[in-house]
Amino acid sequence: MLENLESNYDCSNAGEDLHQPKQELASLRGMGKEDPKTQEDINRLENQIAFIMNKCDINH
Repeated sequence: MLENLESNYDCSNAGEDLHQPKQELASLRGMGKEDPKTQEDINRLENQIAFIMNKCDINH
């Protein structure tokens, strides 16, 4: 998971920065268990991905 995403995020890193959280998210969803810790991690990853995509105007 990425740490400290802020409003001054540098979009030139978006391609690399999206790869890891998307892989982690797919892995967590594939585990099939929805305990509170896993759900918290899923939510955090979804938020990070959405932040980067919105900040950098990435559509998909």
